[in-house]
Amino acid sequence: MRVLITGAGGQVGRLLGATCPEGIERVAFTHAELDIGDADAVRRTFEHIQPAAVINAAAYTAVDKAESEPARARRINGEGPSHLAVSAAACGARLIHVSTDFVFDGTASSPYRPEAHPNPLGVYGASSLEGERAVLEALPDRSVIVRTAWVYAAQGKNFVHTMLRLMRERGAVRVVADQVGTPTAARPLAEVLWHMVMRPEIGAIHHWTDAGVASWYDFAVAIAEEGAALGLLPSGVEVTPIATEDYRTPARRPAYSVLDKRSLMTLGFHPAHWRQRLRDTLKEIAHG
Repeated sequence: MRVLITGAGGQVGRLLGATCPEGIERVAFTHAELDIGDADAVRRTFEHIQPAAVINAAAYTAVDKAESEPARARRINGEGPSHLAVSAAACGARLIHVSTDFVFDGTASSPYRPEAHPNPLGVYGASSLEGERAVLEALPDRSVIVRTAWVYAAQGKNFVHTMLRLMRERGAVRVVADQVGTPTAARPLAEVLWHMVMRPEIGAIHHWTDAGVASWYDFAVAIAEEGAALGLLPSGVEVTPIATEDYRTPARRPAYSVLDKRSLMTLGFHPAHWRQRLRDTLKEIAHG
């Protein structure tokens, strides 16, 4: 089976390369190699490759910067998935599209189900929702949308690496404690996406994160503790909880974005707890 990967240079895209199953002919493009916002480039790529399936891991994820670059965010997160879906429909391919918890406004008090009403707070979430809707409209019977959250990996720019750097440099950090979600390691997410490719009966919208719930403060405390245990950090790093109002950002963020994963769990997908996945990722960092 020939599978096209977009966004191959990102955190999820790199792990899709590392976890590719045997028997798959993976054709991967970074953003520099294929701008999914370019409809003609997407069409030509599909005509040349003729993939059986596509995993779209390309996204504009600079949440704050999106507020000042709305056209760029919409080009990648909104128009790009539309171009992919249209071209997939033309060549008979399936499309597995990665989306985000930021399509929700964070006012819920229980995990968001896939069918919950979206209400994004900013440009990043709104552009991502635009992409979801375009995929479902152009390819309703051969698409899967996988919403995820708080993604990190051993490589790339992410919260884990930022915390490790700041903790080493300063010995103390202040972290928001009133935004709650679920940290998600990129490797198991990539593995789930490959399972989606291999199971054509799966469609519609699903949610996937690691198991459990945390605030950004909880996540940082765990990074400090697990990092010290592995020798990545000195012991005794001080992590202080602060309120969102004490850490102003250009974009508003959902206060609660825990995603309900039961639709995938009933299909045999079972996430490990986020703390275990964090430990696995830090071991990968520690061992180079």
